[in-house]
Amino acid sequence: MMNAAVSFIGGTNGNKKGLSATLAANPGDLKLRASLSDTNFSDGSTLNFDDLLLSVEKPGSFIIDFDITKKDVQFQFMNTFKVEGKQINWSYTHMRNDHRTVLDGTLVFDTANKLSARHELGSFNCKLKYSYVHRGLTTFEPCYDLEKKSWDLAVSRRILGGDLIKANYETLSQVLGVEWSCSSLVNEDGRVKVLASFNLAEGFHTPKLSFQNC
Repeated sequence: MMNAAVSFIGGTNGNKKGLSATLAANPGDLKLRASLSDTNFSDGSTLNFDDLLLSVEKPGSFIIDFDITKKDVQFQFMNTFKVEGKQINWSYTHMRNDHRTVLDGTLVFDTANKLSARHELGSFNCKLKYSYVHRGLTTFEPCYDLEKKSWDLAVSRRILGGDLIKANYETLSQVLGVEWSCSSLVNEDGRVKVLASFNLAEGFHTPKLSFQNC
């Protein structure tokens, strides 16, 4: 089975506009994907193909990404197991060109409560995040960065039959981001994302806006 998708990115952030395309196939237990991202319109008519990515995935086991443009390979291995009846999800990710290895783990207490940790080996880069889902509609996600010693907070809520509104505040940069994801009026199976970013350190000014139709 083969699927294809194309999305348009546009907005008020300078030259941030262009196309993204994905072609996917599922032979057996594997998923194969080829994607172009950040395919920008440089002068209103010329396309610049910045990122070509090829991926091989076996769901729940591994993902291998080949970045053709950067001549890079990223390996990710994941698994799930239980301890004292509690589910633990973990993943191991290695980026060859960056010489970085990241460990991610999530402890699932129940359907509403999760505790996650992310650590980059060989560094002080470590983040802890707690996720609480209230009545299946509203999600609260406080996050603490041990390296920067700062808190972030994300709150999201599902409304109007599947639409999603999400707000995220970063205390260190004082940036407030708001995202609205709703059903596309053009493609009944597609989604539209409207994003606004406020830099509160500069006071209340006109936010940076962007949208994605995918």
